[in-house]
Amino acid sequence: MAIHLHRIVSVNKVPKGYFAVYVGENQKRFVIPVSFLNQLQFQKLLGLSEEEFGYSHFTRGLTIPCNEDMFLQVTFCLN
Repeated sequence: MAIHLHRIVSVNKVPKGYFAVYVGENQKRFVIPVSFLNQLQFQKLLGLSEEEFGYSHFTRGLTIPCNEDMFLQVTFCLN
């Protein structure tokens, strides 16, 4: 099974049922399904974000403070 994470260059283009997150030191943007929010593994990544940034951090969107490889491994398991 192949992983299908959408990487979209335009900040404004997020398909219905998806949302954008920024991952890693380079803030690589990924567009992922909203259904991931119900998954325990993804909720753990959100917990990392809460611990590091709190609920009001000043970036362009939701930032996940892990490396891209870890993020891809987690999302691969969720697909």
